[in-house]
Amino acid sequence: METQRKSSEDDCGGQRGLLHTWKGYSYSVTPERLLLPRPVLQVALGTRHSVLLVEGGQVYSLGVLPWKQSQASETTTPTLETALSGQRVVAVAAGSFHSGAVTEDGGVHMWGDNGAGQCGLSGLSTVPNPTPVALVDSDTGAAQTVPVLELACGEKNTLALSVLREVWAWGSGCQLGLNTTVFPVWKPQKVELLKGRYVLQVACGASHSLALVRCLGPQDVHRPPVDKCRQCNQLLYTMTDKEDHVIISDSHYCPLGVEMTEDEGKLEAPAPTQGLKTSPSEPVLPSHIASTSDSASSAPAANTDNTSDPSNNQNSEEEGARLANGGQLGSTQSRGGVPGVKSSPYPDEQAVKDYLKKLSDNTQAEAKTAAGGLHALLPSVGGIGSSTTSSTLNNLVASCASAVGERVASTYEALSLKKMMNFYLPSSASRSEGVAGVGDNTAERVREEDSMQGKKSCSTGDIREEEAEGLRRRLSLPGLLSQGRYAVHLLSSSYALLLSPRLLRKAGRPKMRAIALTPMGPGVPEAQEVLPTLQTEVWSWGHGEQGQLGHGDNLARLQPLCIKSLNNKEVVRVAAGAHHSLALTAQSQVFSWGSNSSGQLGHMETPSTVPRLAKLSDGIRVWDASAGERHTLLLADGDCIQPIIYYSGQQVKEGEEERLSEEPSQQEGREEEEERPLGYTQQPVLLPFCMNLGYVSSVFAGGRKCMALSDRNVMGFIASLHELASAERKFYCKLCSIKSQIIRPLLELDTLSSVLGQVALGLLQTLTGQFSTLCHMTGQHATSLTANLRRGRDVNSLLILDHSKIFLDCHNDFCSTVGNFQVMGGFQALTKPSLDFFGKSPELLQRLSECGEENPTMADLLVALFYLPTRHLHDYGRLLLKLATCFEVCSSDYQKLQDSCSKFEALTLQLKRKKKEAEYTFHFWKSFPGKMTDSLRKPRRRLICESSNKALTLQNAGRFSVNWFILFNDALVHAQFSTHHIFPLATLWVEPIPEEDAGPHGLKVITPEETLTLLASSPMEKSKWLRAINQAVDQVLTGPGQDVASGGSAQKSEPPISRTASYTFYKDGRLKEATYEGRWLAGKPHGRGVLKWPDGRIYTGTFKNGLEDGFGEFVAPNKMLNKNDHYQGQWKDGKMHGLGTYSYTSGEVYDGFFQDGMRHGHGMLRSGKLNTSSPSVFIGQWLQDKKTGYGVFDDITKGEKYMGMWQDHLRQGTGVVVTQFGLYYEGAFKDNKMMGTGILLSEDDTTYEGEFSDDWTLNGKGVLTMANGDYLEGSFNGEWGSGLKVTGSYFKPHLFDSDKDKTRVVKLGCLCVRAEDKWHAVFEECWRYLGCEAPGRGESQKAWENIAVALTTNRQHIQDSPEMLSRSHSKTLESLEVIPQHVGPITMERYHTIRLYLIKACDTPLHPLGRLVETLVAVYRMTYVGVGANRRLLHQAVNEIKSYLSRIFQIVRFLFPDLPEEGGLISEPTTNPQDEKESASPDAPLDSPKPSRVVSSSALLLPVLLPRLYPPLFTLYALEKEKEDDVYWECVLRLNKQPDLALLAFLGVQQKFWPVSIPASLPTLGQKQQVISSTKDICFASAVETLQQISTTFTPSDKLQVIQLTFEEITQEVQSLLKQDFLWSMDDLFPVFLYVVLRARIRNLGSEVSLIEDLMDPCVQHGEHGIMFTTLKACYYQIQHEKIT
Repeated sequence: METQRKSSEDDCGGQRGLLHTWKGYSYSVTPERLLLPRPVLQVALGTRHSVLLVEGGQVYSLGVLPWKQSQASETTTPTLETALSGQRVVAVAAGSFHSGAVTEDGGVHMWGDNGAGQCGLSGLSTVPNPTPVALVDSDTGAAQTVPVLELACGEKNTLALSVLREVWAWGSGCQLGLNTTVFPVWKPQKVELLKGRYVLQVACGASHSLALVRCLGPQDVHRPPVDKCRQCNQLLYTMTDKEDHVIISDSHYCPLGVEMTEDEGKLEAPAPTQGLKTSPSEPVLPSHIASTSDSASSAPAANTDNTSDPSNNQNSEEEGARLANGGQLGSTQSRGGVPGVKSSPYPDEQAVKDYLKKLSDNTQAEAKTAAGGLHALLPSVGGIGSSTTSSTLNNLVASCASAVGERVASTYEALSLKKMMNFYLPSSASRSEGVAGVGDNTAERVREEDSMQGKKSCSTGDIREEEAEGLRRRLSLPGLLSQGRYAVHLLSSSYALLLSPRLLRKAGRPKMRAIALTPMGPGVPEAQEVLPTLQTEVWSWGHGEQGQLGHGDNLARLQPLCIKSLNNKEVVRVAAGAHHSLALTAQSQVFSWGSNSSGQLGHMETPSTVPRLAKLSDGIRVWDASAGERHTLLLADGDCIQPIIYYSGQQVKEGEEERLSEEPSQQEGREEEEERPLGYTQQPVLLPFCMNLGYVSSVFAGGRKCMALSDRNVMGFIASLHELASAERKFYCKLCSIKSQIIRPLLELDTLSSVLGQVALGLLQTLTGQFSTLCHMTGQHATSLTANLRRGRDVNSLLILDHSKIFLDCHNDFCSTVGNFQVMGGFQALTKPSLDFFGKSPELLQRLSECGEENPTMADLLVALFYLPTRHLHDYGRLLLKLATCFEVCSSDYQKLQDSCSKFEALTLQLKRKKKEAEYTFHFWKSFPGKMTDSLRKPRRRLICESSNKALTLQNAGRFSVNWFILFNDALVHAQFSTHHIFPLATLWVEPIPEEDAGPHGLKVITPEETLTLLASSPMEKSKWLRAINQAVDQVLTGPGQDVASGGSAQKSEPPISRTASYTFYKDGRLKEATYEGRWLAGKPHGRGVLKWPDGRIYTGTFKNGLEDGFGEFVAPNKMLNKNDHYQGQWKDGKMHGLGTYSYTSGEVYDGFFQDGMRHGHGMLRSGKLNTSSPSVFIGQWLQDKKTGYGVFDDITKGEKYMGMWQDHLRQGTGVVVTQFGLYYEGAFKDNKMMGTGILLSEDDTTYEGEFSDDWTLNGKGVLTMANGDYLEGSFNGEWGSGLKVTGSYFKPHLFDSDKDKTRVVKLGCLCVRAEDKWHAVFEECWRYLGCEAPGRGESQKAWENIAVALTTNRQHIQDSPEMLSRSHSKTLESLEVIPQHVGPITMERYHTIRLYLIKACDTPLHPLGRLVETLVAVYRMTYVGVGANRRLLHQAVNEIKSYLSRIFQIVRFLFPDLPEEGGLISEPTTNPQDEKESASPDAPLDSPKPSRVVSSSALLLPVLLPRLYPPLFTLYALEKEKEDDVYWECVLRLNKQPDLALLAFLGVQQKFWPVSIPASLPTLGQKQQVISSTKDICFASAVETLQQISTTFTPSDKLQVIQLTFEEITQEVQSLLKQDFLWSMDDLFPVFLYVVLRARIRNLGSEVSLIEDLMDPCVQHGEHGIMFTTLKACYYQIQHEKIT
C-alpha cells in the first residue's frame, strides 16, 4: 500500500485495524476503543481473557491472567507477551483459560491453564509464558515436525490444522476425536478419521469440535480410501445386491462413536408443536419423526415416541431400503401401492405395504401421482390440518432416505441411471388450490429444517434444494467413482423430505421432472484451483448434550462425523460458542444449532439438534460470524456499503450479576421484535452503534465479551473494497434465488419437452448449466473477496485481477448460450409454461429480472432475466476503476486495476453487441418463410445482412426468378422459390469484378463447386456486401476473437486467399459426397489435405489446383476381403504418377513407378510371403499395368529364376532360366513357354542345343553333348530328365579326331538378352528425372535445376520425419547442395572434385544418381543371388556391370559436358605429382604419377558401384573357378609345410636374395635374428602381409595397387640385403614373388585374378600395373602345375 495516497488529516497509524470492545446488548451499550501501538490483525477471546495479534507479529494479552505469577492477575491494558519477541506470529487462538500462537514458520506456542493437558506440555499445571509445542509425525518414517496453519482452543483441549490440512489434537475429552480413553493426551496426535481429507478450518466449543472439510473431488483420489471403521473394524459402506439393481449404503453406525447415556438409546422427544400459532405461509412443522422400526404400521401419530435399540434401528433402515427398491420396481404400478421385492428376508413386508397403502389413501383424490415418484407419497396441502399424515409421511421418507447411503458409486452398469433419478428425485407432485402467495420472501429464505431419526446421522433438508446438487455433487467417498468435477451422486441419506412452505407450494404444480443444476464438468477449469471451494462438509465431534453436534440427537461422538444436513449448503466458515455452533454459507446465510438458552441461535427452536437458519430480515447478508459463551455476533451487509453488526443471545447489564435464563417456552407467536424480561433476544438484533465504528472487517465473541476490528476509509479505498465484496455477495444471492425460484421450477415442468422441442430443450439445459457454472463461480469469488476483507484488505490478493480470464470466459460463454437459446425462439416458447407457472402477475419475475419496462411481455421478462449477469460485468469495471483511483497513476497497482477494468468494459460492449445480433437474428427468423427456417435456423447462426430489398441479385437471372442472398456468420445462403443453397464461409472467396467486365457493381463469389456473379444495386451496396462477406469469412477463419458486426476499421480488408478449411462436395463426379479437409487456394484444394469418400477411400497428401498432386497416401477398402488396398507415393493430376508403393489386399506389393494411375516403368512386384501358396518376386519393366520388356522373375515355389523379355505378363522373346538343381536354359520363349531354339545345360555339363516346344520339353532337331564330349545328333522328343525319345546318330569324336577338336565348346550368352538391353526403364527414369525425354537429349543446366529441386524437396520431407536419416547422411545432403562447376575445361583438380561429388551423390538415394545406383544394386542382387548364383551366369554378370558403367558414364558426361569421353586424356603438366597423390582419397586408383590422366568410366564409377555388387559377383567367380582353385589350394597347403630356406631353395630363388637375418620382434632395438634352417613364415613377412590385403579390396584398381605395394616391399627388403640399388630381371623376380604368393595363402586367388582381368581399366593393361598383374597370374598357374620333385 506504499503508493496509497494519504489524506492530510488522518494519522498514518490510526487507519487500519482499530479494535473496539463491548459486552452484551442493550440500548445503552457503547463500545470502547482499545488503543494499541500498531493495527490489530486478529483477536481471540477466552472466558475472561483476550489475545491480540498486531501488525509485525507481536502478541498482547488482556483480562484475567491467573497463570502469570509476576503480574497482577487481571490487566485492563494489553500487555506484550515478551516470550514471543523475535518470532513473527501469524495467528492466535484462545480457549477458556489457555492461549496459543502460530509463528510464520508453522511453529506452535502455548500458555495458560494446563490442568487437562490443553497446552500439550506434560508435568505442568499452568504454563505462564508462551512455550513451543512440537507436532511430530512418525507416520512418515523419520519423525518430522509438522508446520501448522491455525489453532483452535476449547475448554480442555486444543486442535491444530497442519499445512497438510490434517487435524491434530491434544488435551482431554471426547472432543479430541482421538481413538483413546486415556486423558489427558499430552502429546499432539493426528485425528485419524479425518486423515486423507482436505480440512479447511477448525473450531472449538467448550466441549465439542467442528471441522470444515472440502468434499472429496478428483484431486483427492490419490489419498488412501478409508473403507473400514477404525473402531469396530466393520465396513463403512455396504452394498446390497438385489435382483436388477444394487443398493450402496453408508449407514454404518459405530457403537464406539457414542458415549452411551444411562437409558440406552433414548431419543430426544421435544414437545409436540401442534398448538403453535403459525403465519399463513408457514404450515405447522412436526418437529419429531418417529423411527420406523418393525412396528412401522403402528406409528400413526406425530408424538408417538418410539424407543428403539440399535438392532431395531438397523432393521428400520433395511426396511427403508426395501421400500426404496419397491418404489423403483413398481414404477409401472398405478397410484399408491408399491409392491415389495420378492424373496424378502423380512417378516413385516406386508405391514409396510399396508402402511404405504394407507398413506396414499390419505392423499387428496385429485392428487395425480406419477409412477414411481417419491412425491407420490406427498399429501396435498389440503391435508395439512391433519398433522398425522404429514408426520407419518416424514417418518416413512426419513427412514427411506437414511437407508441409502449418501455416497454412491455406480458399480453396476445395469443400474439404469435414469430410472434411479426418476425414483429418487421427485417426479410428481399434486396440485392444490388455495396455496399461499408466491411472494412471501421470508418463508422463501428461511428454509426450516426439521429433526432427526435413529441414532445415525440423518437430517432433513429441502429436497428441492438437494435434488440436483446432490445428484451432481462430488462424491465424498474416496477411491470410488469420482470422474468429473462433481461426480454422480444418486442416493443420499440427506434426502429426507421436509415439507417446507416452498415445497408445499410446489406440490400443487403440474407434473415436474428433476433436472440437475450444478456444473457437471469442471465448471470453469482453472477456477478449480484458483477459487476457494464451495463443495464443503461440516464434521463435528465431542459432547452433544445441548445438540451442539448437529446430528439430530444429544449423544456424544468420540469420532468426527459429517453433519449431512449441511452438505450442499456451501458452508464457507464455522464457529463454535461454548455450547452452540454456527455455519456460515456462501449465500450469506447462517445455520445455528446447539444450546439456545439465551436465544444465541438467532431462532426460537430450543435446543436445536440439527442446523437451522437464523432469522434475519430479508436482504441481510451475513459474511462473518463469531460465537461466545451464550451469544452470537454476525457481521452483515445492509442497505449501504458499510457493514452492520447483529447480536443475538444473552444481554449483559452493567454491574448486575448475570442470571442464567430458564428454558424459554416455545411460544414464538409474534413476528415483531420484542425484548424478553429475562434478557435475551428472540432473533438477531441490530447493534445501533455499529455505524460509528467505521468499516468493520471482522467480529469476535468469546466469554461474555464482543470485539470488532474496523478500518477508516482512507481515500475511499476501504469503502471500494467493501463495495466490491458486498456487490458480489448480493449478486450471488440474486443468482441463487433466480436459480431456485425460476430456473429450477421451469426445468421441472413436465410439459417442457413438448412445448420446447428437442433442440430448444437441449439448449435450455446447456443454458441452465452455464448459468449454474456462472453462479457457482460468482459464489466462489464472493467467498474469496470476503476472505480478503477478513484478512489482508489488499489489492494484490484480488483474484479478479490475476485471473480475469476465468471471469471473462465464463461470462462470454454464458452470453453466447443465452443468445443461442433466444435465436431458436426459446424464450417465446417458454412464455406459455411460464404464464401457467407464475400466473398472470409476474411480480417475482419482474423483481428478479430488474426489468424497468411498463407491462413487459413474459418473453421480455425472461430475456431480461437471463441477460442479467451480463449487466454485472459493468459493475466489475466500475468498482475496479473506483479502486484504481485510490492509487498513484504511475503505480503498478493502478495499472493492473486499470487494465482489468478496461477488459471488463470491453467485454461489456462486446456482449451488448452479441445481444443485439441475437435479437436481430431472432426477428429475422420471425419474418422468414417457414419451411426454410427449420433447416436454416441453427443456435450459433447469426444474421449479418440479407438482400430482401433487392440490393443483391444474380447476374443473368430469369425475369421471374427470385434470388435472395442471406449472409450469416457461418454461411452465405442463396434462396430461390422453394430451394436454397448454403455456401459455408470457410470455403467462400469473394472478389469485386472490375466495372468494365460485368457491367456495374459486380461481385464474383467462388466456392469449391460453383462460381456466382452477383450484381449490387449501387456502389455503396457493393462495398457493404464485399466488406460484410470478407469480414464474416475472416471471422470464421480466425475463430471467435473480434466480433463480426463490429465493423471495426481494425479488421483486415480481406481474408487470406489461401486457407485451411473443411468441405463436403455435393455435385456428381469423382468427388461426390467426399469430404476434404486441408489447405485451399481460391476455391480449390491446394497444399496438404485429407480427402475422404463415403465408401471408405481416403487420400492424405498434397493437392494442386483441386487434384491430388505430389506425395500422398491412399487407402481403398476391399469389401470382399475386409482389408484395405494401400498406396503411398507420388501423384500427378489426381492419379498415381511417379514412384510409389502399392500394397494390394491380396497380399501383393508393388514397389516402383506409376503413370496415369497404372504401373508403368521400372517396378518390383512381390506376391505372397515365403510361407504362402505362391511366393514370387518380379522386378523389371512395366507398360500400362503389364509386365513388358526386360524383367527378372523369381518363382520361389518352383525354385526357378527367369531373366529375359516379357510381353503382356507373359515370357516372350529371349531369356535365361536357371533352377536350384543347376539346370541352365537360354533361348527363345513364346506365350510364357520355352518354344523355339535354345540351349540347355545340366549341372554335370551335359548340353542340349536345339528345338523346344514347352518348358524343359525337347521337340525337334538338336544335338545332345555328354560331359565327356560324346554327342548325339538327331531328332528329340520328351521332357528333360524323364526319358527322351531320340532318333539320330551318336558320335564319339576323340577316337579318330586329333586332340585339338576333342570337345565341342558350347558358346553361351548368344541367345540371352544383351546387357545393353537390360533395365532400360531404370535408366530412362533417371534421364526423365534430369529433364530429358531420351538419354542425352536435354540441357545440363535444366538437369542441375532438377537435381537441386529433388534434393530440397526430399530434405524437407525428411525434416518432417528425421528418423529416416542419420546425421552423417544429412551432412552429405548439405554438401550435395553445392553444385560443382560443370562447364569449362577439366583440370586434374576439377576431375577430383567431380569424382568426390559422384561418390557423395551415389551415397544418398535422394540424389537421382544415388537413386539409380540403389536401383541397379537392387536389380543386380535380385538377379544373381539365390537361384541366380549359377556359374554359367558369370559372363552375363560381368557384362551387365560393364554396361552399367558405360550407361552411367553417359549420364555423368551429360551433367559435366566438358569431361573427355572414355579413354580421353586430362593433361596437367603443372601439378606436382606429390599433391595429386595426397588429394586422392584411398579408394581412388593411384596410378604411378604422370603428368596426364586417362578418363575412364571404370576409374570414375567402379569405386562407387563395385563394393555394392561385390558379394554376388565374387560368389559367381568362386563357383566358376571352383575346380582350379581347389587344385591350387591343395598345392599351397602342401608347399607351406616347408620352412623358409627350404622353400626358397625349392623355388629356385637365388642365394643372394635369401634374408640372412631379420629385425627381431623383441623390444631391444637394433638386434637381429638369424634365419636358420627351421625358421618358418619369417622371410619377406611384410610383403606377404601386404599381398594378403588383396582379399579386402573391391575394385581391380585397388587390387592392382596392393600388388604394386607388394613388389615395392620385396624390392625394399632385397635392397637392404644387397645394400645397393638394384634392378630386377623377370628371372630373378618371379621365384621371389612366387614364394610371397605361396606364403600369403590366398584362398580364392583364381577368382581374384579373373575379376581383375575382366574388369581392369583397359588403359592400364600395357603399363606397369599390367606387367605386375601378369606376374601374379603366372604365379597362380605355376602353383597349379607345380610338381614337387
